[in-house]
Amino acid sequence: MHSHHRIDWEDLRFVLAVAEANSLAAAARALGVNHTTVLRRVGSFEQKLGVRLFDRLPSGYMLTAGGEELLAVARQMAETVTELERRLTGQDLRLEGSLRITTTDTLMASILPSILADFRQRHPGVLLEVSTSNALANLSHRDADVAIRPAVDSPDALVGRRIAKVAFAVYAAPSYLDVRELTADPLDIAGEHWIGLGDALASTSVARWMRATLVAPAVLRCDSLVTAREAAKAGIGLAALPCYLGDTTPGLIRIGAPVADMTRELWLLTHEDLRRTARVSAFTEFVGEALAKHRPLLEGNKPST
Repeated sequence: MHSHHRIDWEDLRFVLAVAEANSLAAAARALGVNHTTVLRRVGSFEQKLGVRLFDRLPSGYMLTAGGEELLAVARQMAETVTELERRLTGQDLRLEGSLRITTTDTLMASILPSILADFRQRHPGVLLEVSTSNALANLSHRDADVAIRPAVDSPDALVGRRIAKVAFAVYAAPSYLDVRELTADPLDIAGEHWIGLGDALASTSVARWMRATLVAPAVLRCDSLVTAREAAKAGIGLAALPCYLGDTTPGLIRIGAPVADMTRELWLLTHEDLRRTARVSAFTEFVGEALAKHRPLLEGNKPST
């Protein structure tokens, strides 16, 4: 005789139901099957184990001593399994705790807030902490759980997905265009009044393109593209902006096509060790899908509004 018997979890569910109800008919009702099915499953289970679990009495199915022992363990297993299933599906276990996000001010001034609002509605237990710094290093030091930002490629030790290309173009306010009588041909814009970028953004693709392209020094310099947008809206000069910001800003007109040299990629990044925690994976999954819907805007092909 082999002392090792494989216990079939499905069979065990039937046995549990009979033990709870003390009757085949009641167990069958609880399980939503007919009572011959229950009879068969319980019988085959007893046979496999070579143990009689129930005494068939006139008053119903009563557990034997062996049955009691098995049932005590089975109940614990059942609780463990349901808890596990609940955890995995995350249904009853509300996602809770704080989630630190690092992103750019331009994304927070355009498409990201409504995505975060939708996520919050779905997971009200998660506190989002948003930091808009232009430094990427903070993710590796765990100052943030998730980064959403344009980059050239995914930095080491971080895992993530590339959402889309990020297109940049030149923008101006109608008031500026009226004064300058600017044509829409990008070749003529090098000598115009420009809103430049300060040292904080010196290494960005925008700043590099401006250094290579512009003839005259900038009429105003600022340390944030959101600030550059505001200056452009006021008619101070031209600004190079990501299309997702420029195209969604009332009061700005795009001049010419997106500039290939400024193109970046939008990444959704997290730290290797964090990618499997429930709230991080729920967030990256949700935000990744939501951002992908904005691909036309991100890539500079204005969606019809």
